[in-house]
Amino acid sequence: MRLSLFVLILFTSATMLAQETFERAVYHKADDSLQYRIQYPVNYDAGKKYPLVLFLHGAGERGSDNESQLVHGSKVFADSGNRNAFPAIVIFPQCPKDSYWANVDVDRSTYPIGITFHPDQKPTPHLQMAADLVNSFIKDGKADPSRVYISGLSMGGMGTYEMVQRHPETFAAAIAICGAGSTSEVPNYALNTPFWVIHGAEDNVVNPIHSLELAQAMLEAGAKPRVTIYEDANHNSWDPAFAEPDFLLWLFSHTK
Repeated sequence: MRLSLFVLILFTSATMLAQETFERAVYHKADDSLQYRIQYPVNYDAGKKYPLVLFLHGAGERGSDNESQLVHGSKVFADSGNRNAFPAIVIFPQCPKDSYWANVDVDRSTYPIGITFHPDQKPTPHLQMAADLVNSFIKDGKADPSRVYISGLSMGGMGTYEMVQRHPETFAAAIAICGAGSTSEVPNYALNTPFWVIHGAEDNVVNPIHSLELAQAMLEAGAKPRVTIYEDANHNSWDPAFAEPDFLLWLFSHTK
């Protein structure tokens, strides 16, 4: 009981730290908007260009509080040691409850869920706004266009594949955790954006076969993805992923 309470206190403290370092903001486009939280580098210099990381949350963190998207992953970026070692602009947008990052049909009548992607159709409005938000930082000279990165988990992992698929020249590297995507589109981006594909072997929500098929498609396209399958992890493979000692190092080591 005492150990559980200690872990809860640590988790709560880390989440509160992330909420303090990530500022609230809203990106407006036409008659719609995208809420997001943004963390600037320590001693931010508006005259400099910084690496930029876009992080896409999972389906369970959708909403309108502009807060729950920080539940998973934000504490990695809010850690003071990581902020000093990897100064960057980090953006966590929040997808509304009635939307999705990827253009996909999800069948939840059985588990693992059934997934059908539509790469030939337009992106969802909120994935498009997330892309436009990233481009706005590049156009304003705030982000280094050669060091723009993306990562996401579950629904956000799907969004990570689709974002790179639709913008193959934008991202210097990507980390997709327990996600899925269209394998038919892989040849269009595989050689442009290095991927770290992560999944749990026991995932009973998003079948790990999806990640393996995407990695295989990358290999067949001539790319060399980094692939990590955690043998004992279920859908929460983000927990061991964020604990990887070189999670950020791998990401920031790439430049376009």
